[in-house]
Amino acid sequence: MTELDAIDRKILAALQADAHVTMQELAERVGLSASPCHRRIKLMEERGVITGYAARVDQKAIGLHVSVFVSIKLARQKEEDLDRFARAISGWDEVLECYLMTGARDYLLRVVAADLEAYETFLKSKLTRLDGIASIESSFALQQVKYSVALPT
Repeated sequence: MTELDAIDRKILAALQADAHVTMQELAERVGLSASPCHRRIKLMEERGVITGYAARVDQKAIGLHVSVFVSIKLARQKEEDLDRFARAISGWDEVLECYLMTGARDYLLRVVAADLEAYETFLKSKLTRLDGIASIESSFALQQVKYSVALPT
C-alpha cells in the first residue's frame, strides 16, 4: 500500500472530480506550484495509485436503459470452474462489473442493456450457454439512487 499525504489525497479528490482540470488549476487547488504537482501525479501513476483516466458516459443517453444485477451460482467452485467463468465473461461488453462473492452466490454481475429484449438476448445467447452454471437470478434496477466512481480520499 502506498502512503499518501494530505496533498496527494487532495490531488486525487480533485482529479476524480474533474480529470480535465489544468495542471495550473490543480496545483492552485492543492497549494502547490505546477511542477511539484505534476511530479506527485506521475509518482502516483508509477506506483499504481492512479491507474488511468476515462470519460464518464451516461448509459441512458447512449440507449442503455436497463441495469441488471445478476447473481450466478456455479455447479462447482473448483478453481478451474471459477477461472473458466471469469475468462468467458471478461470479453462481454454488456458486463460492466463482476465480483466473486462469499455467501449463497458465487458471482455478482452488473449488466447493462438497451431494453428487456436485449437483456433476454444476452441471457440466452451468452450467459445460459456457459457450462457449469447451476442458477442465474436477475434483479432489475428501478432507479439509480447513487453512482460514483470517485473513491473516498
